[in-house]
Amino acid sequence: MKFLKKFGLALLIATSMGTFSGAALAEVDEGRIAYGPEQAIDLVKAKIKIAEEGIAAKKSGEEVSGMILEALHASKEINANDKVDNARMKANTILKSAKKHAKEGNLTEASTELATATTKFEDLRYLITHGTW
Repeated sequence: MKFLKKFGLALLIATSMGTFSGAALAEVDEGRIAYGPEQAIDLVKAKIKIAEEGIAAKKSGEEVSGMILEALHASKEINANDKVDNARMKANTILKSAKKHAKEGNLTEASTELATATTKFEDLRYLITHGTW
């Protein structure tokens, strides 16, 4: 009986180590576009530029805040590692502040914050390629 317990436990450990994670087989769903981290950074910067152009074109605060919201949604595609994710969240905080100011109608403050957010997202590219600041 003692031998069977040891044999059963060894067999259980061997089979669990021999299997692999389902995440290793994960694929992108049909109809969904997967971006690499650097492509996602370019996408976010393009969305921020559209919002800046909206401010320059004297669009309403609601329209500009919608444009900034699109940039926030696009930033979710940036995923490389924990350091990059922490820096992305800090850049998102600036975008959220810009969105709030745009909604309130303070477009000059929103424009300044969008410029700051653009540089923060560009810093992410360096973090991805070099791994540290």
